[in-house]
Amino acid sequence: MPVVTLPDGKKLEFENTVTIADVAKSIGPGLLKVAVAGKINGEEADLSRTIESDCDLSIIRAQDPEGLEIIRHSTAHILAQAMKRLYPDAQLAIGPVIEDGFYYDLDYKETFSESDLDKIEAKMQEIIEEDLPVTRLTMTISQAIEFYKGINESYKVEILEGLEDADEVSFYRQGEFTDLCRGPHIPSTGAIKAFKLMKLAGAYWRGDSDRPMLQRIYGTAWQDKKALKKYLHRLEEAAKRDHRLLAKKMDLFHIQEESPGMAFWHPRGWELYRNFQLYLHGKLKKYGYQEIRTPELVDRSLWEASGHWEKFRDDMFVVESENRDYVLKPMNCPCHVQVFKQGLTSYRDLPIRLAEFGSCHRNEASGTLHGLFRVRNFVQDDAHIFCTEDQMLSEITDFIKLLQEVYTDFGFDDIIFYLSTRPEKRIGSDEVWDKAEGALAKALEANGLDYEIQPEEGAFYGPKVEFQLRDSLGRKWQCGTVQIDFFMPERLGAYYINEEGEKAYPVMIHRAIFGSLERFLGILLEEYSGNLPLWIAPTQVAVFNISDAQADYCKDVVAKLEENGLRVELDLRNEKIGYKIREHTIKRVPYLLVIGDKEMAAGEVAVRTQSGEDLGVMKLEDFVARAVKEIEVKHFAKA
Repeated sequence: MPVVTLPDGKKLEFENTVTIADVAKSIGPGLLKVAVAGKINGEEADLSRTIESDCDLSIIRAQDPEGLEIIRHSTAHILAQAMKRLYPDAQLAIGPVIEDGFYYDLDYKETFSESDLDKIEAKMQEIIEEDLPVTRLTMTISQAIEFYKGINESYKVEILEGLEDADEVSFYRQGEFTDLCRGPHIPSTGAIKAFKLMKLAGAYWRGDSDRPMLQRIYGTAWQDKKALKKYLHRLEEAAKRDHRLLAKKMDLFHIQEESPGMAFWHPRGWELYRNFQLYLHGKLKKYGYQEIRTPELVDRSLWEASGHWEKFRDDMFVVESENRDYVLKPMNCPCHVQVFKQGLTSYRDLPIRLAEFGSCHRNEASGTLHGLFRVRNFVQDDAHIFCTEDQMLSEITDFIKLLQEVYTDFGFDDIIFYLSTRPEKRIGSDEVWDKAEGALAKALEANGLDYEIQPEEGAFYGPKVEFQLRDSLGRKWQCGTVQIDFFMPERLGAYYINEEGEKAYPVMIHRAIFGSLERFLGILLEEYSGNLPLWIAPTQVAVFNISDAQADYCKDVVAKLEENGLRVELDLRNEKIGYKIREHTIKRVPYLLVIGDKEMAAGEVAVRTQSGEDLGVMKLEDFVARAVKEIEVKHFAKA
């Protein structure tokens, strides 16, 4: 007679063994309709799983985050089944869930095109309408290998050969199709209510460029058609805001084949970039950071000593000169340790906060490059804090306050916090990792912040907190990080003299707010559709004359605006005023001042906003006061 305890504490007693589906039905038929799986004592399980003893149980619904993952993974299986029906000779590789969707990699002699997606979707819909029961079965590793060898699925065989320490593996069968998977899955293919295939791409098997190039099919799936429609609309809006298109319209930067993944900044774009840096300079000074500059080319030996050569060699650009290997630095941390090491440091000098806008290079695969979001050359707003263990908690707490202050200034107030814990491959003892993870957790809790755990996602030298921004379209962007490192100072011989007059190694806190200035600028452009807040816009005001008669007055207006710290562009071209307004509107200039004879005679300006709002005629000093106040409060209005 199993007793099932629900999340609200309610207990249900059954005379005989029951399935999770039976329990859901007993709670209410409406729940069973939306249920896709359950959690028995915290472990996900299929609805068909039998409950034989007392347990805690929660029902996973289609709309729940875990439910959506199950739906998407199940849809990936339906995609694979459809591909085998259409292309029996195709070999299947993997089909994982990703954010908002899934993909499946496969090997096939012919190259698929976007026009094939409709045919594949139609075959998937057939499988869904067949409402095939999805059942779980297990095999030993040797049985599973023989099974896949028998149907000529070499990629599945390779996966299984890497699992030879396991006693058995699970599979899911739907109709004639069986696929390796740990589950859980939907009870039948008919449970999929809304899906769409999105695009095609190429992907090397296991990410190795020496292995076969596979074809990847991306898709998305949702709990119902309404949710799918909302998601597709969100993608349409995101496409309109693509920062690469905005950058072209606004004349900010370009990227060309001769320097892939590296931006050529135009005057307006570089003005924006500099404004960005100047803002952060002020924040760093306020929070007690000292800014430094370190070389971009550093001998290989330093990266070997820090441990980065072993971990990140494939992502490094290496240059040979005079029989020495130099690395274009992919990160700044080892170089900051070198600055700390100069001179004798006392415990009285700590904490020492060293910040750098460090230019970094990473050899990203060409297929992953994407505007400013994935580049090969970028600037990190990087800093490292050298402190004692006693100072560690307060330093992390202060950084979190700084980060929240900065994000708020840019209009981002929806921040998600993730604590990434020790990975399997790491350096240091569990005792030290306990101490580091505990400090990060305490700092988050001290700031009243809820957070999620990301098991095994920490760096090899220490745990970290990741700060993700959620934008107005619901997209999440991983930007800031803070990491605790007990090891690098010791590895690189960086010490201070403690209160007992002995050498001691400082705690090294790695932290960044934006992560990459380039990437954050791309996020910002898309968040505002290019209509940047006045305080950060590269050009804040454009001044136009209607005829040559107002040229001198326009110059006087520009001078007064610039005296008040505004960034102004004067347009005295012999063009129609409508043409000038359209051109500067496309460039997303926040304020447009039009001056004719009437405005000149009255010492006034006619004010329009970039959005097309006519604010009427006002005294120049009144406009200046309005603009200055808007800049001071960092007012923002998102598209």
